[in-house]
Amino acid sequence: MKSLQQMGCSLIANLYYTGLAQEGGIAKDSQFRELEYEAAWRAGKWDVNCFGPELTASGSSGGSSSSSSSSITSDRNADCLKSLVEGDPETFYPQLQQARQGIVTSIAHSSRESTQNVNPAIMKLQMLDSLSQAWEMRWRLSNPLNVASVPNMPQQVSRTVLAGPLIPSDAQVASFEATWQENMKQMQLHYGLLEPYVSLRKVLFQVLNRHDYLPRHLLEFATLARKAGRPNLAGDAVHELKLLSCGRSGEALHWGTSSVTKCHSFLCYQVEEAKILWAQEQQGMAVNLVKYILQHSELEPADSAAIHCLTGKWLAETRSESFRVILDGYLKKAVGLVVETSKKKNGKPTTCNSERWMQQQCRTYYRLAHYADALYRSYEHRLTSSEWQAALRLRQHKARELEVMMKRLDVQKGNQRDYSMKIFEIRKQLELDNEEAQRMEVDKEQFLGIALESYCSCLLTGNKYNLRVVFRLVSLWFNLFSNQKVVDAMLETVNKVQSHKFIPLVYQIASRLGSSKDAPGPRSFQSALTCLLKKLAIEHPYHTMYQLLALSNGDRVKDNQRGKTSFVVDLEKKHAAEDLLMSLTTHHRQLLTQMKQMVEIYIRLAELETTKEDTNKKIAVPRDVRSIRQLELVPVITAPLPVDPGAKYPPGTFPYFKGMSDRITVMNGINAPKVIECMGSDGHKYRQLAKSGNDDLRQDAVMEQLFGLVNTLLQDNPETQKRRLGVRTYKVIPFTPSAGVLEWVNGTVPLLEYLLGSTRAGGAHGRYGAGDWTFMACREHMSTETDKRRAYQTVCSNFRPVLHNFFLERFAQAADWFEKRLAYTRSVATSSMVGYIVGLGDRHSMNILLDQASAEVVHIDLGVAFEQGLMLKTPERVPFRLTREIIDGMGVSGVEGIFRRCCEATLSVMRTNKEALLTIIEVFIYDPLYKWALSPLKALERQQEMVQTVDESEGIHDADMQAEGNQDAARALLRVKQKLDGYEEGEMRSLQGQVQQLIQDAQDPERLSHMFPGWGAWL
Repeated sequence: MKSLQQMGCSLIANLYYTGLAQEGGIAKDSQFRELEYEAAWRAGKWDVNCFGPELTASGSSGGSSSSSSSSITSDRNADCLKSLVEGDPETFYPQLQQARQGIVTSIAHSSRESTQNVNPAIMKLQMLDSLSQAWEMRWRLSNPLNVASVPNMPQQVSRTVLAGPLIPSDAQVASFEATWQENMKQMQLHYGLLEPYVSLRKVLFQVLNRHDYLPRHLLEFATLARKAGRPNLAGDAVHELKLLSCGRSGEALHWGTSSVTKCHSFLCYQVEEAKILWAQEQQGMAVNLVKYILQHSELEPADSAAIHCLTGKWLAETRSESFRVILDGYLKKAVGLVVETSKKKNGKPTTCNSERWMQQQCRTYYRLAHYADALYRSYEHRLTSSEWQAALRLRQHKARELEVMMKRLDVQKGNQRDYSMKIFEIRKQLELDNEEAQRMEVDKEQFLGIALESYCSCLLTGNKYNLRVVFRLVSLWFNLFSNQKVVDAMLETVNKVQSHKFIPLVYQIASRLGSSKDAPGPRSFQSALTCLLKKLAIEHPYHTMYQLLALSNGDRVKDNQRGKTSFVVDLEKKHAAEDLLMSLTTHHRQLLTQMKQMVEIYIRLAELETTKEDTNKKIAVPRDVRSIRQLELVPVITAPLPVDPGAKYPPGTFPYFKGMSDRITVMNGINAPKVIECMGSDGHKYRQLAKSGNDDLRQDAVMEQLFGLVNTLLQDNPETQKRRLGVRTYKVIPFTPSAGVLEWVNGTVPLLEYLLGSTRAGGAHGRYGAGDWTFMACREHMSTETDKRRAYQTVCSNFRPVLHNFFLERFAQAADWFEKRLAYTRSVATSSMVGYIVGLGDRHSMNILLDQASAEVVHIDLGVAFEQGLMLKTPERVPFRLTREIIDGMGVSGVEGIFRRCCEATLSVMRTNKEALLTIIEVFIYDPLYKWALSPLKALERQQEMVQTVDESEGIHDADMQAEGNQDAARALLRVKQKLDGYEEGEMRSLQGQVQQLIQDAQDPERLSHMFPGWGAWL
């Protein structure tokens, strides 16, 4: 019965209820009674058989179970509605008060472990509040006092109706509607909760005799149901709207705050009907319907623009028309109508409010730009394809053949006719081929121009597509920096578009400074790039200056630095950054001075020489560093500082730097990183890690940047947002090629340290693994045995996983234990899928942290990416770390259930946003400063027990490493694309099949047994 109701089969459901009600047994069931009451008020049945006093009495004597409570609530709702129709205050107010009391009681008795259980009860309270408002609009009583609002009011107070039934005024209904709209906005992601609330709205409009508001309600309900994946219910609402519109030919229909004619109502439901057909995968019917609307309806320019844009989008997806028809007949026409409407508006809304109009403009420009860009890429791909290159070689051969035949024509007197015919044939063929080539080049340039102009307009008119558009624009600028038309479009965009939209890519933009070999001049690529960076630095100095300062320190590597020549040093970038910083002194002289002071402090601490005896000890901070106590213009570098679109960062809106603590802690490690405490003006101490060494922190900074952008995509998807899926990030700020500072992730412990302790002989395994082998014994066995598979199985049988004890130790309450284990599982699933897509390697158990408060995992040391783990001496052949310990933390279900569903949800979002992700990753891996490809030295160091100083003069240095860009970038990008397309081992997989294959590969004993022993595959 519930399924019939959810599918929209109300007629069948009512017949089913009637038949079952005649049977004595089920008619007394509380759940059946609840469904029967709900079906009755939805259908507007107020007959005595359904709401007689005998049912009310039986409902009042129900038990205390949740189903009984829900049945009583439905009974009260139905009685209140019946009393509202009949004007019976003696029944309405007592029933309303009892219903409210019953719901509040159920809330009080509900479990406190999850607020989700309370949501249905809160929605029922909202429904009762709507009933109360409807009563006040429909009836006027002798006693205006609301009994329901006074708990101690005697129930026997006599109340009589003075007037009614009344028809509410437009002002009353408008106030009533405002509450509805606010609640719907807050609950739009929860269709199951919202649907009864919306259905009650329809019933109340009918009871209040305001049928003129029903069309708008039905249209909103159809849109809500369609977006919730219920096309059948949406179709039913549109069908009812059709009947209603046909039956009320002369009556004005209310849509929002204005009244429009029947013609507009037809347009609205026809467009919605087309969208429903599209959702039901009936693309042909949907396209034909919108074409019919365009041909046979008199449309306002704004409506016509929206429908043209929608039609163009659908035609592009189905490829059922030529690109010229789609481009000129629909998408360009939609933009033209938008421009025409904007000129007529003169700042005043026409058929819709200003915000919705701006969204429509932004969407129209984006769809035109996106389609033109897709055409440009398809032409670019075709012109560089092997087939086109083969045709080009054939054309060149034909041209040489034509030259030879022209020479022979004068010599061969007897065969001139044959030669002339052959020459004519070859000439004609070459002319056709050349015409095609020229046409493609012209079309390609035209598509590029349209895309650049429309992307700029999209950024100017809205924010919905900022992420995708900015990344694609920057990608086009970088790839086509020698094209003067592209540079001109770049200059125009830089001058017009708000600078904050480019903040997500400020690092990549800055890294191109001084790198191109274009001719100098005011309209060169470098000039446009400098203009953009200067605008960013002036308006958003706290998000831009550090990148410029790092570039100006591009050659600053310690003389005794191990692997010194492996760093990318570009003196052109250094000089360009210095020149730009010099020009910024007229705008931020004092700020720049203080920022340089702070950067010098961090570099000094990162490069501070220590001894082995200082490890894990606190040492004094140098005197000159301690002397700097306050930099009131500079925020704490690892404190969160949101980007302000208005470019206003007044003092007091951020915690500024107030000095360092007197002592720092030297951590264990090859490069002896230092833990420091920075004092903030807000009274907090910010722990940070100053690091200097052979690992380039710029790589970690770029990967954290990528994780942040993936989190944005996950937040935009309802399913992943509901599950709160995301990758934990932290700030990484490089100051030189070898030195920088990282945000200290408070309250975390390395996975290996929890499992084995700092001595590798204690930890959780020391507490719970009595009788098991030690970690070193397992490692020794894996290193010495030749049969790795058998050795791995032996180790696993003598080393039991214990990570589930982490949750038992730290979360004693059952609800906390369940919540944290759930958060852990979701975190592992998300980071595994994201790490797989970007090819993140070197995931040994010291590079994974456990948050002791939230139980989420945090990945650190992100220098091995884009499958460079395969380049290590012992290749890493697992897609991500999913060892026995990781699985043990997920509970008895292991990888089934929550983990698998979250993996599928994350991968689904990434596959859906494949185009945006590829654009983002393309910008990253072509970054000339991001050296993601491992050098032979770094590949060896990753899997060494003790790393020794290597003399780079012995031949490790490769001159090609200094060249701009990454030689393997195209291959890496292709592999990312294959993953997003679902290719595994050369075979395309479904979403579920790909996740299954990855989980299987990550647990494969054969793969795990051949991992580097230090990776700890048995952990």
